[in-house]
Amino acid sequence: MPPAPLRALILAAGRGERMRPLTDHTPKPLLVVRGKPLIEWHLLALAAAGVRDVVINTAWLEEQFPAALGDGARFGLRIAYSMEGRDHGGALETAGGIAKALPLLAPSGADEAFWVVSGDVFLPGFAFDAGVAQRFAAGTSWAQLWLVPNAPHHPEGDFGIDAQGFAVAAAPRRTWCSVGLFRAAMFAGVPAGRRLSLRPLFEAGIAQRRIAALPWDGGWIDVGTPERLQAVNAAA
Repeated sequence: MPPAPLRALILAAGRGERMRPLTDHTPKPLLVVRGKPLIEWHLLALAAAGVRDVVINTAWLEEQFPAALGDGARFGLRIAYSMEGRDHGGALETAGGIAKALPLLAPSGADEAFWVVSGDVFLPGFAFDAGVAQRFAAGTSWAQLWLVPNAPHHPEGDFGIDAQGFAVAAAPRRTWCSVGLFRAAMFAGVPAGRRLSLRPLFEAGIAQRRIAALPWDGGWIDVGTPERLQAVNAAA
């Protein structure tokens, strides 16, 4: 029997300050990109890759997500919601949001692996490859990140990739495109409810050579401002 597909978390809790005024009344992942809410592109790609269980973390205007997406059945998915606004009064940032969602993402414990993707990036060609996911799950890395060429709004990039396929702090750097595979053990020291970004966990993992990285040269847009939203829709 083949292994069960990994679960996935879509990060959708942020306020989207740079996207105001559009996000004053609509969460950024529910803004329409090329005919459908941005988050639906991820849901459809995950379903096509065989993923069946998706967690969406929410905070800002979080009641709109279940209203728009329901239980996921129309996408061939089972969607659960990790509601940071209801439970903690606001978003817990990336690492904090993942840590809170762990009971839904990794019920089997610290060795369980899962996908994470930000709800505000557009990755129309990314396939969430099941074979890559299973190889990661069978390994020992804490995370595997996909890195894209640096965009004009982030010219310095985030991480380099060494000859062994590990993320490093050294140049030349590429930009993390906000999609990756993660292992629950990476978040073992993060109490549920704590606000924390991923950056310190990445730095700790890089120091221990536990963060793998792959280049991604397919389409990618950080839909972070009204101008970028307009540009991605104009290019359809």
